[in-house]
Amino acid sequence: MDMEKVGLMAKEAAKKLRSISAENRNKALRQIAEALKNNKIDILRANSDDLKAAQKVNLSQVLLERMALDEKKIEAMAMAVESIAQQVEVLGEVVSSHVRSDGLKISKQRIPLGVIGMIFESRPNVVVDCSALAIKSGNAIILKGGKEAYYSNKILGETIKEAIKDYLPQDCIHVLSSDDRESVKKMLGMNGVIDLIIPRGGESLVDFVTKNSTIPVIAHYKGLCHVYIDQQTDLEQAMNVCLNAKVQRPGVCNAAETFLIHEGHSENFTPKLLTALLEKKVEIRGCPKTQKLNPNIKAASPLDWDTEYLDKKVSFKIVNSLEEAIDHINCHGSHHTEAILSSDQASIDKFTRAIDASCICINASTRFNDGGELGLGAEMGISTSKFHAYGPMGSAELTTTRFVVLGNGHIRK
Repeated sequence: MDMEKVGLMAKEAAKKLRSISAENRNKALRQIAEALKNNKIDILRANSDDLKAAQKVNLSQVLLERMALDEKKIEAMAMAVESIAQQVEVLGEVVSSHVRSDGLKISKQRIPLGVIGMIFESRPNVVVDCSALAIKSGNAIILKGGKEAYYSNKILGETIKEAIKDYLPQDCIHVLSSDDRESVKKMLGMNGVIDLIIPRGGESLVDFVTKNSTIPVIAHYKGLCHVYIDQQTDLEQAMNVCLNAKVQRPGVCNAAETFLIHEGHSENFTPKLLTALLEKKVEIRGCPKTQKLNPNIKAASPLDWDTEYLDKKVSFKIVNSLEEAIDHINCHGSHHTEAILSSDQASIDKFTRAIDASCICINASTRFNDGGELGLGAEMGISTSKFHAYGPMGSAELTTTRFVVLGNGHIRK
């Protein structure tokens, strides 16, 4: 379909969405959740076709994992949509107000952004999550996925459009053909039609979109996440958190990629953590001090400190102090997720003040920086660019605010 035509249809749908009630938008969301469950067999069949095609071209294991759907994941998608439907309404919310001395009332009210362009790779669940968040926030959305999930994206888009037809204009959701590369370039030039572009995928995709878009971009850059283990900490707790942060799901953006550990733990805890990671088949690339503690540690190169592995690999550095850990993170971090494991409140306070990241985890795994885990139901992505939003983007982050001025015949003098 012609990209310009798609954009104009989405823009008209966005105008209609402004006057559609929260009740109808929530009914549409519940219909989507039911349709996902009822259409489970067809969705799994389409996903199976994608996986077979991906295996023929030797797609990486990380991408295969992101693409794969099963009954549990489809149920989880449906639950996320239900959760979004149950959330407090964001549209029309008055976020602040004050009354002037002459009785004029000034309020700030949430309204939709308009038309959102979503460009993503690998994950077919993005079609569902982002469509649901767009509906909740009263926005139209155009989604362009990667060709590796062609059949999955197609069936999910068709399922959503059919589910919403009794409540919303169907043109508020457009899922573009995943094998049409030219549509991305055309989308990026549609300033005045599309109001916001959100890229979600590898660094090369995000870089391309950021450099070529004529439309404002909220970027989900890489997750180079650190965990700092302070001198004073609960060591049993620290062991569990570190293993979870790295091993539970290593191929995602909120998995830990670098451990920074205070030198005070070098005799006891650090060797145990290294052994535990190696037993979990994690390849460790360490500083010279780390290598002295275990013969199976590879030497970390300067490049390792800036690498998002998305795999069972981790860089490991022994530091002299909290200050050294902070300096390392501020030099190599990607503003995604940073964690401190400490029982010392002064260290925690210093860390949180000094570190610039979309999420700070205190005595908790980096894996919690996720829209679902943080109560947003799902996420459009995790903004690391600070423009308009910082961190996981839910329905509230897909709105802007306008001023509403309420008077009683007031005139300006």
